[in-house]
Amino acid sequence: MMNSIIEINNVSFRYKGSDEGLLQDFSLSVKKGEVLLLCGGSGSGKTSVIRLINGLIPHYYPGELEGDIHVAGHDIKATELYELAGIVGTVFQNPRSQFFSVDTDGEIVFGPENIGLSPDEIIRRKQDAVKEMNIEALLGKSLFELSGGEKQKIACASVSALLPDIILLDEPSANLDLTATADLRKTIIKWKKQGKTIIISEHRLWYLRDIADRVICMENGKIKNEWKGTEFSGLSAESIRNLRLRPLTVENSFFEETNELSVPDIPDEAAVILENFFFTYKHIPYLFFRRKLTQADSDILSLNIPRLKLPKGRVIGIVGRNGTGKSTFLRCICGLEKNCPGAIISDGKAYKGKGRTEYCYMVMQDVNHQLFTDSVMSEVLLSMKEKDEQACEDILEKLGLLPFKYKHPMALSGGQKQRVAIASAVAAGARLLLFDEPTSGLDLSHMENVGQLLTDLSKTGSTVLVSTHDPELIEQCCDFILSIDKGQVGYYRNKA
Repeated sequence: MMNSIIEINNVSFRYKGSDEGLLQDFSLSVKKGEVLLLCGGSGSGKTSVIRLINGLIPHYYPGELEGDIHVAGHDIKATELYELAGIVGTVFQNPRSQFFSVDTDGEIVFGPENIGLSPDEIIRRKQDAVKEMNIEALLGKSLFELSGGEKQKIACASVSALLPDIILLDEPSANLDLTATADLRKTIIKWKKQGKTIIISEHRLWYLRDIADRVICMENGKIKNEWKGTEFSGLSAESIRNLRLRPLTVENSFFEETNELSVPDIPDEAAVILENFFFTYKHIPYLFFRRKLTQADSDILSLNIPRLKLPKGRVIGIVGRNGTGKSTFLRCICGLEKNCPGAIISDGKAYKGKGRTEYCYMVMQDVNHQLFTDSVMSEVLLSMKEKDEQACEDILEKLGLLPFKYKHPMALSGGQKQRVAIASAVAAGARLLLFDEPTSGLDLSHMENVGQLLTDLSKTGSTVLVSTHDPELIEQCCDFILSIDKGQVGYYRNKA
């Protein structure tokens, strides 16, 4: 029998400034070489368990901590974070929070360089990590140019290059497309064969169903259920749903590539029309001072959509692989990319440049960029043209955020922050609402709430564009599917 490499005994923890304890008399033993899956609703304590093991609790996140934590023979309370660098590697839900470099190559080798390895060993580890993650195409790029999914791949590679005995993954598939998630699955299988101890906090379950040796479902800072991996994989779809977990299988048909456009026939008066959406990330000096980009510049374009009709009052799901241009498309529509010459035409009026911001509201993939105030309620009120506290509370209640209305947005979990940004979008009352991966990191209940909210928004007459890798979300609320492939429309059809 393998020895335990992680021992958490009778731990209770409450974050500083919080009135309620998150972990309550929590105990967990993990054997060397075991793959453990932590599942459960948002805010159930999964991420806090990860932070106990990597030492972020109590060394980075202060609070009231009781109990003992030992990892690979180290007493976490008495061990500095840098001493765990070569032992525990963590991939966070938001990969930007762990980057130290500005380019992909520098980020992958940062860990090995930091622990003083020889140049030859550093190069070898980099090459192995790149091959393991299948990310040759991402080398030599700025981290700022990458999509959320591509950043996640670099984060995994940087951890892999450290060769830690313990690997912690906190919602690692949240920003990945199905292909990239399948690649992540292969990587975890490789790590497992290497004898790594792997702990994964995750809402998406399908890619882990026959990898995990043990599955723990958490609720209110405690272990609610526990299964062997084979037992969990054998649970029926109804049992999984009763546990309020994401399904163990996914519907791939929404993401299948096709050469058939099947473009919906939409009359101009019933459409939001996008014209001349051309954009490039390539640095070409003085290009934008001389002329606007056109379709003739297709060889340098990152986005190449000359004309597109969106049906008013419907939910359109935007699909495509990581890095193919979905986020760029949304950023150009709402005016965040100033060099895009595109116009939005609705009811005979054209919205250009800053005018697009009057017609649109975007919820970003990384919501930390758009949270500004010191409370959830203030954040939502900020988006309202005329402040209405009762309407604000109604929105918060619908999204399960009312109990947090006086809490600082940055003190919330990733999923809770996402819902705050969605609440702000609702409060803004824009006619074209853009959502970039709104359900990444959300549990089943909150994903369903978001899906229902998007449907409700479309029924009020708003047009909703939602970039997503979530087949459950598409099944629930999308009326149309629009594929973006290398900055162009791949296919566009009714969901049915």
